[in-house]
Amino acid sequence: MIVTLKTILGLADAKKIAIGAFNVAELEGIQSVLGAAEELGQPVIIQFVPIHEEYIKMETLGPIMVMMADKAAVPVCVHLDHCSDFDTIKRALDMGFSSVMYDGSMLSFEENAANTKAAVEIASGYGASVEAEIGAMDSEDGAAADNCYTEPDEAEKFVKLTGIDALACSFGTVHGLYKAEPKLDFPRIKEIRDKIGIPIVMHGGSGVSDEDFKKCIANGVRKINYYTYRAKKGGEYVKKKCMETEGPVFFHDITCWAREVMTEDVGHAMEVFSGISGK
Repeated sequence: MIVTLKTILGLADAKKIAIGAFNVAELEGIQSVLGAAEELGQPVIIQFVPIHEEYIKMETLGPIMVMMADKAAVPVCVHLDHCSDFDTIKRALDMGFSSVMYDGSMLSFEENAANTKAAVEIASGYGASVEAEIGAMDSEDGAAADNCYTEPDEAEKFVKLTGIDALACSFGTVHGLYKAEPKLDFPRIKEIRDKIGIPIVMHGGSGVSDEDFKKCIANGVRKINYYTYRAKKGGEYVKKKCMETEGPVFFHDITCWAREVMTEDVGHAMEVFSGISGK
């Protein structure tokens, strides 16, 4: 069943856990995420990010995301990730997305707040939730640049000005592959959460250790974005199976292999985020 981001993060807050938010760029991605969620009986977020339109258009994959989420046996939020274009936001909401992220993190504080408030007004007409971001997940050689960390006082002011439902913060993670072990600022997470009173979103979740995930959650993170390492594991497993297989390899073999290993990876991440695993 489809629920809003506010609703699903309310479930997370009640249990002091985090909900996995998995970007998908293909049917097998959707299947792996929803398959793991239903197997574990856990709520989940599936996301589409506009930069993935080079692989598949939102108009193609979005309606499939909505349809499959609606039929799922667990609560599912269908979320638009990292978008700064109001037309794209409206198109996603028209498709049935239950949540959007307006990303104005590269703008001035004032412009980011004004645009985010406009996104909240648009989404409210659909009964949808809004995530936003201040600070930025810039990187220096695969590690976070500490000059772009989110300031707690600015976060508090931003939330009051915009009325958002969740805030993505910069505290040491970066998007993509890590070239160095991330150094996360756990006290900053707690200070921000105490000031803003709404769930914190962790971007750049792939590659973070299980123990660091747990520390982030203990300090107030309730949504964890995850994509790169799932996609990497799927690709590496397909490559391995192709090399091991004698005779022809059919395309349906590739999709099944990828779905199998990505479901396992998503399942492990969800176990860590939900606290149902001792791993």
